[in-house]
Amino acid sequence: MEQVRADGFDEFAAARWSTLLHVARLLTGGDRQRAEDLVQEALVKLWFAWPKIADQAPEAYVRTVLVRLAARSARRRWWGERPVDQLPDRAGPVDVSSAVAERSRLEGALAQLSPKQRAAVVLRYYEDLPEAQVAQALGCPVGTARSHASRGVARLRQILSDAVRPVG
Repeated sequence: MEQVRADGFDEFAAARWSTLLHVARLLTGGDRQRAEDLVQEALVKLWFAWPKIADQAPEAYVRTVLVRLAARSARRRWWGERPVDQLPDRAGPVDVSSAVAERSRLEGALAQLSPKQRAAVVLRYYEDLPEAQVAQALGCPVGTARSHASRGVARLRQILSDAVRPVG
């Protein structure tokens, strides 16, 4: 049974890990640790469903699981961490390129969206999925998914334009 289940799963997980991690980072608003946890949990769920899903659409299945896990995680009030005022170690000055700064700015803006809006924007515009697949992943009607994406993009535009508006 284990060999049947493992056929193709290892290759799929290895090949899709970085893409899934990037999608999860966008869904969590840039939190890499939460994103890694989400991808690992999604792959565990995929492992158990692999015999049924392997020949169909494992990518769509794991993407739907990621979106649902991210939404559930966002509703949680506590993840087992306690924020502190002072960091134990501070990194020295680092030369940050404009691409990294822009990506961080976008991740920060995404983090300000609601979980449903963030998921709709990421799936629709980053993953370039059609509206029907976005709706299926979110578990809502197409019109609702379209509305979440539209409102999310409008909010992103507002957040990003406010960030570059000169003071004074």
